[in-house]
Amino acid sequence: MEARRVVVVGGGAAGYFAAIACAEANPAVHVLLLEATAHPLAKVRISGGGRCNVTHACFEPRELVKRYPRGGRELLGAFHRWSPRDTIAWFAERGVELKTEADGRMFPVTDDSATIVDCLQRAAETAGVEVQTSRGLRKAEALGGPEGPPAFWLTLTDNSEMRCDRLLIATGGNRASAGLTIAASLGHTIEPTVPSLFTFHIDDKRLEGLSGITVEEVVTSVPGTKLRESGALLVTHWGLSGPAVLKLSAWGARELAACNYEFTVRVNFVPPHTRESLLGVLTGLRTEHPRKQAGTWNPLGLPQRLWERLVVMSGIEAVRPWAGLANGALGKLAAALTAADFTVVGKSMNKEEFVTCGGVRLREVDFKTMESKVCAGLHFAGEVLDIDGITGGFNFQAAWTTGRLAGLAMAE
Repeated sequence: MEARRVVVVGGGAAGYFAAIACAEANPAVHVLLLEATAHPLAKVRISGGGRCNVTHACFEPRELVKRYPRGGRELLGAFHRWSPRDTIAWFAERGVELKTEADGRMFPVTDDSATIVDCLQRAAETAGVEVQTSRGLRKAEALGGPEGPPAFWLTLTDNSEMRCDRLLIATGGNRASAGLTIAASLGHTIEPTVPSLFTFHIDDKRLEGLSGITVEEVVTSVPGTKLRESGALLVTHWGLSGPAVLKLSAWGARELAACNYEFTVRVNFVPPHTRESLLGVLTGLRTEHPRKQAGTWNPLGLPQRLWERLVVMSGIEAVRPWAGLANGALGKLAAALTAADFTVVGKSMNKEEFVTCGGVRLREVDFKTMESKVCAGLHFAGEVLDIDGITGGFNFQAAWTTGRLAGLAMAE
């Protein structure tokens, strides 16, 4: 009999991991990986500022799934089968050590994403995976009937055709993804795709000239919704970014898309203070340090330029001594620090982690094997599914996990 042929469509993290798992588990299977572009693992290469945030040091599945705005419930069992600890061990066995940073993100000790790319490509070659670039999938037709084994007839982007026994779609979540079109043609429901993990465009004098400033811990929220996140905030030349914004965008992906990315974001620069609690602190400081200048003495540990800007924008002269600040002025400053409202007028994708919300409907997939429940022999892995995580290595972990489970199932 002819060897079983498995075709993996998509040369990203999930596709490579699935292809390697399948080929290693069953060397008799012919595994072909198709990447439509000339650059496999491109997203791995640019992620984490070129360092590759491989995973996150969160080892309890019930805690881990809380980092996924969509897909957490389905991933719970999957993470028991392949967890961040397994990912760490897999790379270590292949000579790649990972390190944990203070916020839990994990990177190769080389701080170079090429280390991860090279490891995956070597593992694929060693396992016997055939990788073809600049060759994608245009159309797939299911051949297997209810009684017989699954099979597919594939039409590729170069107009060639082939037959395969198992088909994995791991083309990512881009709305233009051919994988979503093919999944739909094979009977799957596609949840509408919208961007997740994006930064906010804001044109506000409070931020002018402050690009590059980071506040280590803020709370961001969207008034009128339940959206609320915490983390570091980065001022950019176009507005606001950083984990506190990216996490908010992930959880609010659909709500913020529905308002065409025009909304108000509220920033508390000094959590856990409220306006009232901070007003009490500022009143005490006025008594204790009456001769200090409001703009130059920064008692709350904010970046100095940001502090001075917020003081001045609250109507307080930078050189005015604290003793000269009336209660009304202190109240305005407390509000500017704890509930600063900024008008968002658009978004920019986080270039390092282009992520979308939406994709193949999750209840149509068996998360033990990542096999379709509507088309036998069809599997999915990675962001082509309606799964997305917040920033911090969680999207890659979902790719490793779903890819691994799909690869092992296709090998059987």
